[in-house]
Amino acid sequence: MKKYILFALCACISLGASAAKKTAKKKKGKEPVEVVDTVSVDTFSYYYGRANSNGLKMYLAQRMGIDTTYVADFMKGFEQAALSEADKKEKARLAGIEIRQQVEEQIYPGVSKQVNDSTDILNKALFIRGFREGFSGENATISMDSTQALVKKQMEYYHKVNMEKKYGANRLEGEEFLKANARKDSIKVTPSGLQYKVLTAGTGEIPTKESKVKVNYEGHLIDGTEFDSSYKRNKPVTFPVSGVIPGWTEALCMMPVGSKWMLYVPQELAYKDREQAKIPPFSCLIFTVELLEIEK
Repeated sequence: MKKYILFALCACISLGASAAKKTAKKKKGKEPVEVVDTVSVDTFSYYYGRANSNGLKMYLAQRMGIDTTYVADFMKGFEQAALSEADKKEKARLAGIEIRQQVEEQIYPGVSKQVNDSTDILNKALFIRGFREGFSGENATISMDSTQALVKKQMEYYHKVNMEKKYGANRLEGEEFLKANARKDSIKVTPSGLQYKVLTAGTGEIPTKESKVKVNYEGHLIDGTEFDSSYKRNKPVTFPVSGVIPGWTEALCMMPVGSKWMLYVPQELAYKDREQAKIPPFSCLIFTVELLEIEK
């Protein structure tokens, strides 16, 4: 309502200005004094109230969903000082109608898309029944905590199924790439599945998980697509060893300062099913990492 009240206030001020007679008298050696003829307080009160009603019909129609052909019924409510018990019941009933519309038109479509954005697999009637009984307390054979835990677990399952359907090929391609890469003589493989090749053997201190390091790096997908490079920005990056993907943390805790390694990071040691900027979900990543120093 604020914008309508503001608009109405402007209208009121305009009204007052048009009705007022203004005269200015000049006194020698002083600034002009403005004299304004105004209406009475009672008249002003009436017009001020009238001006503030401007835009109310639009507000009722657009924001409250009220059919403004029923102005007489609205005025009956406006004239009533307080709600009767019957009015309170009717207000609750009307709120129920509004919430049902929101469930049908907003809530159900939204959660249905979360479960599966291409196929509607939820049973709408049972969803609405569950919503109703969850609110009313009917058939309370399972606690709300247990209900939410069940829903969370099932949503995780659906998310996994959907991601595998969309991006499972990335995971399979990465696994095949790493399997072939591991057979190369220059490649070392850790128990976690991380693969690396030493390009330059450093002789400095080795970081711990608590260290903060400065590195230069570039990253590629297995098809050769570059997704990031500090070399191209001409600016090394500083970060906590424990603040990066698991594959990096593991490698950095083995690299002496001055080392330059190629890392071949399985998706489960990278971003897993998360999309990260130019990196699709389930991507195996290849990095060139140069450890410049440990910051003290």
